[in-house]
Amino acid sequence: MPEGPSVRKFHHLVSPFVGQQVVKTGGSSKKLNPAGFQSLWLQDTQVHGKKLFLRFDPDEEIMCPGNNPLSTPLHKEWKEEAGHHQEVSDQSSGSPGGDDAVPSGDDGLQCLWGDSPAGGAERWLQVSFGLFGSIWVNEFSRAKKANKRGDWRDPSPRLVLHFGGGGFLAFYNCQMVWSSSSPVVRPTSDILSEKFHRGQALEALGREQPVCCTLLDQRYFSGLGNIIKNEALFRAGIHPLSPGSLLGLPRLEALVDHVVAFSAGWLRGKFQGRQQHTQIYQKERCPAGHQVVKEALGPPGGLQRLTWWCPQCQPRLSPDEPEQVEPS
Repeated sequence: MPEGPSVRKFHHLVSPFVGQQVVKTGGSSKKLNPAGFQSLWLQDTQVHGKKLFLRFDPDEEIMCPGNNPLSTPLHKEWKEEAGHHQEVSDQSSGSPGGDDAVPSGDDGLQCLWGDSPAGGAERWLQVSFGLFGSIWVNEFSRAKKANKRGDWRDPSPRLVLHFGGGGFLAFYNCQMVWSSSSPVVRPTSDILSEKFHRGQALEALGREQPVCCTLLDQRYFSGLGNIIKNEALFRAGIHPLSPGSLLGLPRLEALVDHVVAFSAGWLRGKFQGRQQHTQIYQKERCPAGHQVVKEALGPPGGLQRLTWWCPQCQPRLSPDEPEQVEPS
């Protein structure tokens, strides 16, 4: 599913529609009635980790920016280079489609959600994107290849919102639920937030479980997905199954540094129109020319995620030989 940098870009694409009224709706959603958006005003858009939040009100009002705990200001040069083009999935293959997304765990959210508009004037919509989830602006996604039945059928958007200003948004492969309460989040867990708490992240990584599992825990690394996980581990030279308790603090600090740097670079590239370069993810050989291993890894009884690593560049530590830390 789209990771933090992609959802931040979605947030940027939606932002120009804030303050406009929905004048026409469409979409294939069966759990969320598209007609329920008719005549509502989009009053705010916020982002946290892998989730996007849209606030709709029945009446027009002026929003006060104030302190937004979910949003991180974008650098000016990123905004200028971004434009308002459509956004597509960051996956290497496939096309937007499907009816449901699978949420990726606790993103530090504390909300009560439903499948129908909640009572009261203020309505928040939580959007969780599926594997090939995306948002398109002023145009629809087109089929890039035939489906399993051999049909060249264009993907069906879950929701289409036409606005009074003349433009429209099309949402693909995502799950949407309503809430009457504002999202309460912990920005300290968001890897792209200026308030990301490194100490909290390091404490979580130092536990006995494999670091590849901890990195995907959205309570501490909200917005971090499989691509960032693989790239950060490789760049830090850490085997994905290494228990964090065997790694010295300098190695864990380096791992967090790579998480933040890769994520920020990925987001910056999106606003500069550059494709993100990966060194290990979906590669057959690492930059040094070594054969890469691919295996599904995850907690016992939990979700197993495809993981790529280099046995030479990321040697596995023995439980009997914890990493030695040289005195400074």
